[in-house]
Amino acid sequence: MKNRQTVVIIGGGFAGVELAERLLKADIDVHVVLVDKNNYNFFPPLLYQVATGFLDVSNISYPFRKHFRSADRFSFIMGSLEGIIPEENKIILNSGEISYTKLILATGTVTNYFGIESIQKNALPMKTVTDAINLKNTLLERLEKASKTDDENLRKKLTTFVIAGGGPTGVEVAGMLSELRKNILFKDYPELKKIAFDIYLVDGLPNILAPMSKESQQYAQKTLEKSGVIIKLGQNVKNYVDGVVHLADGTFIASENLIWTAGVTAQKFKGLPDEFYGKGNRLMVNSFNELIGIKNIYAIGDTSLMTSDPHFPQGHPQLAQVALQQGRLLAKNIINENRGKDKKSFTYNDKGSMAIIKRNRAVADLPAPFKHFNGFFAWLIWIFVHLMSLINVRNKITTFFNWLNSYITKDQPLRMIIDPSKK
Repeated sequence: MKNRQTVVIIGGGFAGVELAERLLKADIDVHVVLVDKNNYNFFPPLLYQVATGFLDVSNISYPFRKHFRSADRFSFIMGSLEGIIPEENKIILNSGEISYTKLILATGTVTNYFGIESIQKNALPMKTVTDAINLKNTLLERLEKASKTDDENLRKKLTTFVIAGGGPTGVEVAGMLSELRKNILFKDYPELKKIAFDIYLVDGLPNILAPMSKESQQYAQKTLEKSGVIIKLGQNVKNYVDGVVHLADGTFIASENLIWTAGVTAQKFKGLPDEFYGKGNRLMVNSFNELIGIKNIYAIGDTSLMTSDPHFPQGHPQLAQVALQQGRLLAKNIINENRGKDKKSFTYNDKGSMAIIKRNRAVADLPAPFKHFNGFFAWLIWIFVHLMSLINVRNKITTFFNWLNSYITKDQPLRMIIDPSKK
């Protein structure tokens, strides 16, 4: 229609999909264009289970076109944002140009290597589905190589794993690898029964799970150490060359497997001046998620930095709940604007945080009066919350049955090396 607004959303993660769904359900004359470099949505909190062979990619991902198939005011474009022309209300993609009435940047974050080229070149990141598949292939390929070699030093390096980053992802990877070692590894690879299969968790901070409570930190560390994970705190990884991980204190770990979960950063976009960005390249926004200084452009989720929320003067944590709530409120504000109603400022409702450590063990920090839980009950909470957070019923059902099978058998038949780049 002639006066129809075009809302272009860059990024189909938690924030982008939530915003698109709510705009499309509303009775307003708005056309939603979703742009993403992938043609599917995926669930980042479970990437590590794909990487360790406990879930299939299809369990945590779903095509955008199928998800929004019934929406008649929706378009999807597969492409990457290359530039913004604010004065013309236009963006440049690697697949062409688009005009917009409102532009929403929901691009999330990318892996931060802190400028260390050797780590960027040689470490194994875990930020995307491609990263998770590559990590699984690499892990399995190195175990195959270790099972055949007679070189004891090489075998040791191939079966030693160093996880850089003691946040939830690092803790979950370490716990899952310890489960793999305990229940699966030596059944699949009897040749490696005499190998230690060392797992290191390295972090520059004095505690793992830094954003969580002291109770969660202590419980997680104690649980991992009981599982045989070697934890090195107050130690940043400074270099990684020739299969050797160099730590800040001058010590090193010989390993062919450096899994990098140590940091993330938002992206910068051509057309937006440097002064629009804050810490971690996050875009500075006001209480309505509008970019400060430019009309009709918004940022939500991990790529935004809002300092107007009185409870979070340094900006909100880069969590799924923040992204979902910002996407939800921005949709409501756009709808209200179309109906001539007032907009509402964003205030984050902190619903707590949680992390799984291993089988039957997790930690959860919830708002009062519940506060801290750990152990089996926290593990059940984690299972329920993550199942309910998956994008559709199909993903919920397939993931549940995969988990049920894994729980009963202490195994999972998903350890196939499938690499399309090899012939």
